[in-house]
Parts: sequence; structure tokens; C-alpha cells
Amino acid sequence: MSRTVSEDQLPESLTPAAAVIAAYPDELARAGEALLRGLPVLVECDKGLVGYFYSGLRKRLRKQGIRCNYIDGRVPAEAGAMPMGLVPTMIGQLRDAVRGGTHGEDQQRRVMVLPHLDLLTTSTGALTSEAREVVALLYENPNILWLGFRDPSFPLPKVIANLFQHRISIVGIARERLAHLVTKREARKLAERPGLDVYKLYKQVSGVHAIRLRQLLDSLEGEDYPSDPTPAWTQIRQATLEGDLSVPELSLDDDIGGYAEVKKRIKDDILDILGRKEALDDPKTIARIEGLIPRGMIFWGPPGTGKTLFAKAIASALGAAVQIVNGPELKSRWVGESEENLRRIFIQARQSAPSLIVFDELDSFAAQRGTYTGSGVEHSMVNQLLTEMDGFRNNELVFVVGTTNFVESIDSALLRPGRFEFHLHIPYPGAEDREAILKIYDQRLGLNMNAAALTHAVRQTGHPIEGSDTATGRWSGDHVQALCRAIARKRLRDARDQDGDETTIADVEDALTANLDLPTLTPEEERTVATHECGHAIVALHTEHTPAIDRISIRGDLTGALGFVRYADPAHKYVITHAQILDMIATLFGGREAEEELLGTLTIGASHDLERATAMARGLVERYGMSVTGELEIRSFSNDERLAEATKTQLDADVKALLERERARARKIIQDNRGALEVLRDLLLEKKVIDAKTMSAVVPTAKTADA
Repeated sequence: MSRTVSEDQLPESLTPAAAVIAAYPDELARAGEALLRGLPVLVECDKGLVGYFYSGLRKRLRKQGIRCNYIDGRVPAEAGAMPMGLVPTMIGQLRDAVRGGTHGEDQQRRVMVLPHLDLLTTSTGALTSEAREVVALLYENPNILWLGFRDPSFPLPKVIANLFQHRISIVGIARERLAHLVTKREARKLAERPGLDVYKLYKQVSGVHAIRLRQLLDSLEGEDYPSDPTPAWTQIRQATLEGDLSVPELSLDDDIGGYAEVKKRIKDDILDILGRKEALDDPKTIARIEGLIPRGMIFWGPPGTGKTLFAKAIASALGAAVQIVNGPELKSRWVGESEENLRRIFIQARQSAPSLIVFDELDSFAAQRGTYTGSGVEHSMVNQLLTEMDGFRNNELVFVVGTTNFVESIDSALLRPGRFEFHLHIPYPGAEDREAILKIYDQRLGLNMNAAALTHAVRQTGHPIEGSDTATGRWSGDHVQALCRAIARKRLRDARDQDGDETTIADVEDALTANLDLPTLTPEEERTVATHECGHAIVALHTEHTPAIDRISIRGDLTGALGFVRYADPAHKYVITHAQILDMIATLFGGREAEEELLGTLTIGASHDLERATAMARGLVERYGMSVTGELEIRSFSNDERLAEATKTQLDADVKALLERERARARKIIQDNRGALEVLRDLLLEKKVIDAKTMSAVVPTAKTADA
């Protein structure tokens, strides 16, 4: 099949019945052959397609001498019976068909058609009394050959589904049949010149069944061969969006700040390949490229880093509808309903193609099988998810994105090629990323940040969030957005949102500390804390391998910490040398030695410093083979439980020697620079916070983040 079909190959007109026969010849043939072999058939399709599909199938069966009895709940007017509800009437007709009528050979050649099988048996949880009677009737007479129709939107009890040995699922239209379903008049509304781009149309209507497609195309208005056919295509796209689905408007480049490498991978592996496919004419080349496009994607990384946002941006670039599915919400206490929830999501996605399903918190139901601690429904949900993903057609533009914080917990069966084969790590934003995010919200919220405030915000968001000093407390894109919103609220309270006033460093600082429970120190306590923190700073300034200082504070910015020295990111983040660790240990002793030098006493404030210094020293000696005394062999001792007492004693001696040496080095630096220590301490007591710029003015030779 060529990508473009000439206009003279298109039909002049098309009835709905003819459209169904043209769209589903294979499905009709399979259903007819199965019934001829005596196999019950279940057809899963939209309600609007049932009558037309049955009509086409009945013609085939009549040629084979097979009669059909259509049980749909309608009562002939001449019957004169009192009207009942639809379901009771259908059950009555079903009862008569099973227990009445003829038997024997003639009965074997009769097909009982249930166009509303789903309505007869649909229930949540336990079967209703009506459904139980239907189950009994369906199994009662083995001579009856059943043809059932089920809308994918309705669940079907397994006991009913097991009756049908042959199942046919109809979702959308095969691309190669599309040329038979568009008339000449309709093609003229969609193109600037004669001919129909079948591939372009299929992209918009692949999930629409034949009857719905004919309704959409028949409703097209406007001139023939318009100079701009976009309105006609927009009309079709809007009509194919199921339920409350919509196509997001989110630019990958303009609305998401930073993340250059993440964007490059998305473009290189998905968007650019799809764009190239759209420009091709050769069907074989197009088919080859379609087989390369990953349909399943895992976006993994810490919370708040924009995993769902990137998925929406991909959908926007593809013109795809998005379903955001929260993993835990899929689970149901009723047997089989969790799987049905998954199935309905995929049906809706295929009907609205191009579309993208985002399973947020995928690991909540798709964790490694065998690790579940609940009811075990997760095992069935993983199997259902595998079934749905394996059922995609290569040319079907339906994508599945699973987001997770713990990619290692995802079931390995989902991660193999052909399923979730595209893995994208979205980490915490780096400095350039945070700057780009801040600029977006600066413009969007009208913050009018000056250059100094922007630089300050980028630097401060590079450190652990107040209240945490671990990697888990790092700033994500959501945190940066929250900071900008806090600044915007402050500007609104101060009536500065309309007068063009700039956002300054002070505004950023106020937003950073707005929710902190800052301690109130006595003058004596402040003096002790300032001495301690400046001791760290002085040693850091005089050790070659310690990172530059970003700020010193005694304002208690970190919950539980009365003060701190914050350092800039090291130049080398991934390779740590022996000299760097030694300088870190010496710097940790700086606070304790400053207290003893200037105050003549010690406080318990150095306890955490001592713990960290000891851990580093033990790591050097016991794990990394960096002995101080040279008495130990070069090997790792940390995981060896069979060490001799003499070896343990020597290890302790080495650790002690290393700590004492670095403490003495810190002590000497403090003594040699006592004057600078006192000046820095007095300035800190006055200002409470000293940034890199201020420190450069006080100590011209200092290594600072601004240097």
C-alpha cells in the first residue's frame, strides 16, 4: 500500500454496513470460520459497531445454511405483553431459547446471538442474581452455539468469558484498510491537492471503529482542496478524544527548564525518529522505523524532578492525548476488577490514539513478582499489563510511560526489549538546570529577579534543603517552583507585584527561611557558636583541598543546627583523593580547636564533627588501605571478621595517629591565624550571616564561591 492513495481509487459513497465489511474482512472471516467449527465466539467491540458487525456476519452464515436467533430484549408490538425492563426481557428470551424450541440436528445449526452479553452479567464483586441465572442458562444446553458481544468498557465475569473458546477484539482500524473507508468528497476536505495521505489520517483515527470514522468524515465541512486543511484535521482530532482526555500544550524546550541531556535523549530516540517517519513516502522504510520506536518508557529519578512533566511534553510534541494513572488507584478489592481497570485504560488510549499513558508510581503494582506482601492482585496486574503492551500494533501510536523513584524494584519482565525498553534517568537539577527553571518561573510569576538574586538563588538551591544534610534533601524542580511562589506571595503582600521593583537577595533569603523555626540564642551562646563556625572556616581557608566557602551562618538555617559553614560544590565531584579527605578531617577539628583557643573551654557542639572525622579516618585506614604508620599491609580490613587482636590493635593505633595528626594541624592553623579568626567571628556576630562576597572583603586571600 502506498502512503498516498489517488483520488480515483476512493469510493464515491459508502454505507455504514459496507464500511464495516470493508474495514473488518479478517475479523468477519475468523468469526464465521469459528462458528462453522462449532466454537462459541466472543466479539469485543464498541456498542455502536455491534449491529453492523453482526449484519455482515449473518450474511456469511446464511450462505452456509446457519440461522441466528438475536436476543436483544425487544418485544414485538403484536405480542401484547406487559413491558418489562431490558435485562429481565433478555433473560426471559434467553430462558426460552435454552429450554424451549427444537432439539437435535437443527438445534446444532442455530446460533444464539447475545448483543448485550455484558449488560446481562456486569457486576461489581459477587454476581447478581440475574447474572447467576444467565451463567446457568449459558452452560445448560451444550447444543447451543453462542455468539456474544461485549463492550470493552464493561467487565465480564471469568466464568462467562471461559465459555467462549474463540475471541475477537476490535479496536480501531488497520492502516491497510483505511483507503477503503474514505470517499472522494471527504478526501478533498483534507488535502490541498488530489489524493489521500493514508498514514497521516491513520495517525489521527487508528483507534476509531469504522462506524465512528464514517460519522466523523461525513461531518467534515469546508471547501475542497483548502489552502490550509488544518481546521479539518483539528476537527477530526478533537472528535477522537475519548472522555475527558485532552492534548497538553507544553513545550519541551520552552516550558521545562534545563535538563539538556534528558531532552536530547527524548529528541534523539523518539521525537526525531517520528518526525523522520512523517517525512518518508516508502511504506517499507516507514514500517522499519516504526519497529524501532520504543512504545514503553521508564522515567526514573527522585520525587519532584519532572518525570510526569517530561511525559506531557512528549505527548504535546506528538499531538497525543494523555492519561495520568495513579498506580495505587487501580487496585480494587473485587476479584478481577484491578485487571479490568488496566484493560479499560488501554482501550481508551487506543481509541484516542495518538495517546500516551502515564503510570505514576508504577512500582506500586508492578514490583518484582514474588515480593508482594498484600493480596497478590499485583501479580495479575503485571500479567495484564504485559498482555496489553504485547498487543500493540507497530504502527499504533500508543505510548506507555511508567514513572518510579525505584527502578530497581520494577518487575524484570516489564523491562525487557519490546516493553519498557527505553529507560530515562531524570536526576535532581544541576546548577544550569536550576537557573533555567528559575528564569521560567521568574518570567511566569513576574518576579523581576535581578542578576545577583538569581545567582544567589541558584547557589542556595544547590545545597541540601533546610532540615536535611543528606542527598535525599536536595532541591528538585518542584522545590524551586515552591521557592519562586513564596517570593511571589511576599511581593504580593508587600504590594510590589505591580510596580516593577526588583527581587533582591534579601527577598530570596526571606523565602528560604520563611518556614524555619529559628532558635533564639543568648549573646554568650551566639559567641560560642560563632567561634566554632569561624574555626571551621579558618581551617578550610588554609587547607588546599577544601572546597571554597559559600556562606557562614549562626542563624540556625538548618533544623537542629545552631550554625554552619556551607561550601561550594567541589571542582571534582566523582574522584576523591587522599589529600581531600585529610583536609576535610582537619577542617572538622577546626571548630573544636577554635573554642579551646578563644574561649578556653570546650562544648558538646563538636560531637557530630568528631563522629564524621572518625568515620573518615577509619575509612582511610580500614577500607582504602591508606595507613599512616606504614605498619599495616595494603588491603581492605573493613569486612573481615577474622582479624587477629594484634591487627585490630594496630588498626586502632593507625586511626588514632591519623586523627591526632590532623587535630594538631588544625590547632596550628588556628593559632597562626588567631587574629583573622577573631575578626571573622566579630563580623559574624554582627551580621549573623556572611556570604562569599563579604568574606572576600574581610579575608582578601580567602577561597570563596565567588572567587
